[in-house]
Amino acid sequence: MANIFDLFKKIEQKSDTGPVSFIIAGLGNIGKKYERTRHNAGFLAIDYIAEKLGARIDRVKFNSTVGEADIEGVRVLLMKPSTLMNNSGVAIGEAASFYKIPAERVLILHDEISFDPGVIRIRRKGSAGGHNGLKSIISHLSSEEFPRIKIGVGKKPTPEYDLVDFVLGKFPQGDLECIENRYEDILGAVRLIVRGDIDSAMNKYSK
Repeated sequence: MANIFDLFKKIEQKSDTGPVSFIIAGLGNIGKKYERTRHNAGFLAIDYIAEKLGARIDRVKFNSTVGEADIEGVRVLLMKPSTLMNNSGVAIGEAASFYKIPAERVLILHDEISFDPGVIRIRRKGSAGGHNGLKSIISHLSSEEFPRIKIGVGKKPTPEYDLVDFVLGKFPQGDLECIENRYEDILGAVRLIVRGDIDSAMNKYSK
């Protein structure tokens, strides 16, 4: 009987989280040719988060594939925009408008070419910094006041190397392993940010 009571308790706890009140979006490009590319670091990270939370990102909505999860007692929408990277804001803006979620409760996971693979940086807000996905999100949310987790994917081998070719290039296995080794830290940071403690997330995981 104890198992039945435990099940009822879990169901009750799940319903207590209420409607979606936070968005977590991983950025990337859909399609086979983009799998395991540097620009898809956000997709890879959010897939890991969904798996660890027992969630499935498999419904088509808001120009994205989406799923829902409970994090720290908060109902969260997990998103992978299907608009291609440069139009990510179309999807995220649509979801934020539908749920009436302010920019401060929209967390973005994205690739960062300024950092070595496996380095993560957490920011409370900021400019696009040349990242077209962030530029689109800023435009559609009409705000720079959204948190983001920057996932280092490595720097161009030379200044002359074409940026598009670099970010759409496949990860060398060693680089991908460096990033995969930080997934648990990214999930830890996500939990703190959803809880409203981004300072602790920055202090603990931005390294």
